[in-house]
Amino acid sequence: MTNPLLDTSALPRFQDIEPKETVPALEELIAEHRRKLAELLDSGAATDFDSLVTPLEEMSHELSRVWSPVTHLQSVLDHDGWREAYNDSLPLLTEHGTELSQNTELQKAFEAVANSLPADAPDSKRSLVEQALRDFRLAGVALPDEQKAEFKAIMQELAAVQAKFDHNVQDAQNAWSWHTELESDLDGIPEMIKRRARQDAKSKDLSGWLFPLDFPTYHAVVTHASNRDLRMHYYKAWSTRGSDQGDKRFDNSDNIRRILDLRHRAAQLVGFDNFAEYSLATKMAGRTDEVIDFLTELAAQSRTSAEREFADIGELAGMELQPWDTTYYLEKLKQQRFSISDDELRQYFPSNRVLEGLFELAAKLYGVTLHTNTDVQTWDDTVQYFDVHDENGNTIGGFYTDLYARTGKRNGAWIDECIVRKKLNGDVTLPVGYLVCNFSPPDERGISLLTHDEVVTTFHEFGHMLHHLLTRIDYPSIAGVNGVPWDAVELPSQFMENFAWCYDVLARSSGHHETGEPLPQALFERLHESRHFGAALAMLRQIEFALFDFRLHAEYKPDGSTDPLELLRAVREDVALIQHPDYNRLPHAFTHIFAGGYAAGYYSYKWAEVLAADAFSAFEEAGIFDRATAARFRTEILEVGGSRDIMEAFVAFRGRKPTLDALLRYSGIDKAA
Repeated sequence: MTNPLLDTSALPRFQDIEPKETVPALEELIAEHRRKLAELLDSGAATDFDSLVTPLEEMSHELSRVWSPVTHLQSVLDHDGWREAYNDSLPLLTEHGTELSQNTELQKAFEAVANSLPADAPDSKRSLVEQALRDFRLAGVALPDEQKAEFKAIMQELAAVQAKFDHNVQDAQNAWSWHTELESDLDGIPEMIKRRARQDAKSKDLSGWLFPLDFPTYHAVVTHASNRDLRMHYYKAWSTRGSDQGDKRFDNSDNIRRILDLRHRAAQLVGFDNFAEYSLATKMAGRTDEVIDFLTELAAQSRTSAEREFADIGELAGMELQPWDTTYYLEKLKQQRFSISDDELRQYFPSNRVLEGLFELAAKLYGVTLHTNTDVQTWDDTVQYFDVHDENGNTIGGFYTDLYARTGKRNGAWIDECIVRKKLNGDVTLPVGYLVCNFSPPDERGISLLTHDEVVTTFHEFGHMLHHLLTRIDYPSIAGVNGVPWDAVELPSQFMENFAWCYDVLARSSGHHETGEPLPQALFERLHESRHFGAALAMLRQIEFALFDFRLHAEYKPDGSTDPLELLRAVREDVALIQHPDYNRLPHAFTHIFAGGYAAGYYSYKWAEVLAADAFSAFEEAGIFDRATAARFRTEILEVGGSRDIMEAFVAFRGRKPTLDALLRYSGIDKAA
């Protein structure tokens, strides 16, 4: 019987595939691809773009389709088999990937293709070849054999240690819970969170309430719980995940040191002083000092407003603020100043209604319509699949939504590629993606109510999904988000967030869970007035993360003298107003940089936010539903993937380079101050 993972004729057969089939599928496919590559290079026929690049794109696309469901399922299911399959597969994939990127014959063939491209070659072809040649250099194609072997070994070990880091954070989170039988402990916590905790306790044959350590619960406790000791308890559990201060079975201390050491050595092998410089080779920013200066300027612009916000919270609290107090008193002050609360807003945002309004917005802007397809296999009963159609009713792609937190699911919100768009030799494959969040699960009525922050998160991730779905690039390696500099990848997502602050959008994305009434205009006005509330403190917090990440990778010394916790303290002394206790272990659960794609790149959120805010200001000038502006944004930004220099693309859309002004305005920060 054919291995179902190797069936790439349609969507993944989630009900049929099993973890044990992963390694055999990859071994078979990689062996076949090695044979095909050898034939290409041995024949001498691969001398131009179509004869070399096109078959390589086909092979890469096929491999990504087989691997995609595996890496996805190990992130969203509480299933040891998928984790084991993922970990067992990483050596195969990293070895194969490094083998390709260190193949001298293949690199020379690409150089021949680059030299043969005519002057009028499409941007997509030229960009693809240029990026491939860059990646050969970054993988050490020119190194002596001994150092090539070392680089390959580093990549294999790095993949394994990063996966271990991620799994430790998940396991630490899943292993922790808080149980109480006293309802008085729960004062202030939203009813939806308490109902779920009651259900979780019953499922474990416990009386009272059982609270997990997922983000919706953590956020609800530190934002709303009147019990200060409970807020502190949750803060400590959250801030010590994966560390020596929490459950020591999942301590990431050694993994952090090893990851940093491996990255630094890999960067030096291919000619960079540190991993930060290596990282910038694929980004918009050109130099390490450019990134530091950008973050430092943004911090300076934000500090006065942040100090004002912090003083206001402290005045309300009437005591010295601790980290488990700031979010709580921010919420209290917001209620006092604007007569609005997260829980009041939540009543108007059932998750299904938010999606309906979001899809209506996509139709207004880009002429696309989205329809549920119940015939598609999924991995959980709450998962939905949507077909995406253009204005003429033609299918242009699709995506899955997996919106709710559950045990074993990786924390956070993200999109990932299931299938990348491809059009080669007349064969068109449409893009498909996964949109994943961790909202509170539906209650016994099937209703999940979102905070406005969670509405913003949904819009953010859907912006990424549109980037993936609306691409018009034919070559998978530069289609959608592929080939886009990492510090520009967040542009479409952060751009979409701004629509979640527009009444005409929210009125169509809301409906009271009991009456169906859309968000009242008066309530929206109070929400909008509160938009800037706490924004400067949030800005400094993100800059703290970004500076820590970038300086850690730029200043790392392999002699053991670099202490991530000491560096974090130094960054906080320079930037932060909120001081954290010594047991805080932010790095140990910082999966973005130690297990994700943001190493020496967390600054990308703020870098891209400048682009996004400036881009949205064009819609404010023309009208937020203006189809001409939307068509220009789609054509110049969303459709081009990695086929074009992103700054050129932005200027083509906006008519000029971006400035900080719009970001500071949307954040309520007084630039003069």
